Amino acid sequence: MGVSASASYRDAYARLSRIAAELESGEADLDRVLPLLEEARAAYAECRSRIEAVRGVLSGDWGQGDAEAPEGDDGEEGDEEDDDDAF
Repeated sequence: MGVSASASYRDAYARLSRIAAELESGEADLDRVLPLLEEARAAYAECRSRIEAVRGVLSGDWGQGDAEAPEGDDGEEGDEEDDDDAF
């Protein structure tokens, strides 16, 4: 799966680069701009999805303890201190 996911990201990024170059050149036909923007939005969504998946893995969000570890480190200590100070 890693190879196809990587290829998907690379393909989407290549599409974004191609579209950006075409739009920046100023030579894109006006009738082609809307389809290009729609294609760019889809490619961007693919790239973002892959990046978010990698971020999740790197931050330790593997599925079972994904909500416990980050909230336990960030939320519990800060909340306890805030609650104690408030009362």
